[in-house]
Amino acid sequence: MKKNPIVHFEIYADDPEKLGQFYTNLFDWSIEAMPEMDYRYIETIETDAEGMPKQSPGINGGLMKRPAGAEGLSWINYIGVDSIEETIKRAEKLGAKLMKEKSAVPGMGWFAILSDPQGNHFAIWKMDKKAK
Repeated sequence: MKKNPIVHFEIYADDPEKLGQFYTNLFDWSIEAMPEMDYRYIETIETDAEGMPKQSPGINGGLMKRPAGAEGLSWINYIGVDSIEETIKRAEKLGAKLMKEKSAVPGMGWFAILSDPQGNHFAIWKMDKKAK
């Protein structure tokens, strides 16, 4: 068993409210403000009353104002989608830029890399054992 899974992610934003709307519109994520922390909790999967995931795979994360010294820094998270092509079209309509065209990981699936409207890179992923 692997012992270091990804358990959370954070997205840095120059305008968290606006960027939160981008991700809500693109992926139907729920984003809840936590004003006492100037933070937003991102729910990509359902959780139980204790905040533990009710489904697998998937993780939840956060959105926050980009801290000083983190200009241009971000993590690439792979987000599972039903269609690479449709997600690219939708993302571009919402202001994203395609950074890497749809590409195969042979025998595993397809991915593409985009940049959100505030410059954070993210990837989309579609499993497909026939990918080549």
